[in-house]
Amino acid sequence: DASGLAIADKLRTQVTSINQGIANGSSAVSLLQIADKSMDEQSKILDTVKAKLVQANTATTSSAGRESIRKDIEKLLTQLDNIASQTNYNGTALLQAQTNSTAAGKGMTAGLSFQVGESTADIISTKSIQANITGYGLDSLKSNVSAGALYVSGTSTGTLFTKGMASAGQALVDKAITTLNGYRGDI
Repeated sequence: DASGLAIADKLRTQVTSINQGIANGSSAVSLLQIADKSMDEQSKILDTVKAKLVQANTATTSSAGRESIRKDIEKLLTQLDNIASQTNYNGTALLQAQTNSTAAGKGMTAGLSFQVGESTADIISTKSIQANITGYGLDSLKSNVSAGALYVSGTSTGTLFTKGMASAGQALVDKAITTLNGYRGDI
């Protein structure tokens, strides 16, 4: 029965392809969960940075207090960048372009595509992501907290972290949170 054999062979091929599409879908879900969990951690960091900026933007916070806040924010922003550079799935960078020795390693990722069915049209794609300080537009905040003062015994050297810097930082963090939420919504 040649026609029966041809039909059976085509169905067997379809089953194999569909099973692989299901496996691809499961892998995609795992990848996206990793990306989302990392961005959830970044969201918590941005929330903490915002709270610290609000604290620094009040007259009741002393210069020494602002210096402590500046150091905390600097560490938090470094942690945010570390999450972006270290989040990967099977060697594929998820939150920024693959890290290398050049600054280009912190650019946008290419969107990812997942074939989840038998046809080449059965593709699910993500948008490009740059979930680091540059991608979130926090370069000037990072610059302000990195150039902070050395505060020793009531005397400071260097640039103080001011209320104005804290206020400007709040607007930047608000925009960064909106950008992050957009990335998470796509994921």
